[in-house]
Amino acid sequence: MTTETIAYRLPADWRDLLALTKPRVMTLVVFTGLCGLAVAPVAIHPVLAFTAVLCIASGAGAAAALNQYYEADIDALMKRTASRPLPAGRMERESALHFGVGLAFFSVLLMGFATNWLAAAILAVSILFYVFVYTIWLKRRTPQNIVIGGAAGAFPPLIGWAAATGDVATLPVLLFLLIFLWTPPHFWALALFVRTDYAAAGVPMLPVVAGLRATRRQIALYTLPMMATAIAPWPLGLAGALYGVAASLLSLAFMGLALRVLLNKATEPARMKPEKSLFAFSILYLFAIFGALVIDVWMAA
Repeated sequence: MTTETIAYRLPADWRDLLALTKPRVMTLVVFTGLCGLAVAPVAIHPVLAFTAVLCIASGAGAAAALNQYYEADIDALMKRTASRPLPAGRMERESALHFGVGLAFFSVLLMGFATNWLAAAILAVSILFYVFVYTIWLKRRTPQNIVIGGAAGAFPPLIGWAAATGDVATLPVLLFLLIFLWTPPHFWALALFVRTDYAAAGVPMLPVVAGLRATRRQIALYTLPMMATAIAPWPLGLAGALYGVAASLLSLAFMGLALRVLLNKATEPARMKPEKSLFAFSILYLFAIFGALVIDVWMAA
């Protein structure tokens, strides 16, 4: 007589659903969206402002969940993502799909009814762009994935501004461009010291396809237009001297770290301290730039 052991998958709990939304990434998305809302020249009721930020967070979380649904196979091959709910076997893929789609519809509809349909439309475009253009079309096909796909993460300031004003102006477009140009050096710095993960998963990130030297050169090159875009609101009269000085100093620090990366010849992750420093500083950089803009605009009001 034999007995069989039947394994039952435990249902996912709230921590797994939260992990699907990539909360650490969402923090920066929410902050830049909130800043776009805060610097808009139109006052918005605090409840509506909170709702708009909630929708931006929910939309970002929906995109992240759908990204993990589609990439569960390659996530399982990379050390830094293998513990996520899907590759770790804590959740069915269909559950992630339903959660992501439901959250996407909720965020867009609530944004439309609570603020305006322009903000809702931009939010919808950002979700669709991240899922279909970046995740499905670009990610596994081209080393330019993060260059073009970076637009998906650049929408929040536009969404926040549109939620308050019902339109789009030069300042939020510059903020969009800043994040768009910031994304390649930010992610390529990370890709340099985790390139073996991407190689194992077959993802054609630039360090895997073009090599370390070419990636370091591209980081330095992309930093130049990023710096110009970061400082641009000051000479254009869209921000004051406080922002201009802060953006200039922060951008010079970014360039200094990018040049250290350019000069680094290391091939082993353990010796890539300049790359790790740039990646860490790039996150602080964006928080500080946007924070400085909000303080500058509020002081001038």
